Amino acid sequence: MGHGGTPQFTNDIGVEKIEIGVKEFKCIGASAPFDHPHVYLDMGQDDEIICPYCSTLYKYRETLGADESIPPACLVKTAAA
Repeated sequence: MGHGGTPQFTNDIGVEKIEIGVKEFKCIGASAPFDHPHVYLDMGQDDEIICPYCSTLYKYRETLGADESIPPACLVKTAAA
């Protein structure tokens, strides 16, 4: 993902499913200090993947951008370089 880094998602609100607009991303679990190892996930040809650490189901939704998620609170906002 050469257009600004790999999107990161968190599940602080404890939902079972997060819909995202990318197939390659990082899951960090909950925010620090309750995060798990930051794991890079790649859905490949599939449209969903389960994080092996926190068991969050991520579902790809083509209509979402790389900077969007449903619920919206799950996208980790990073400071611009």
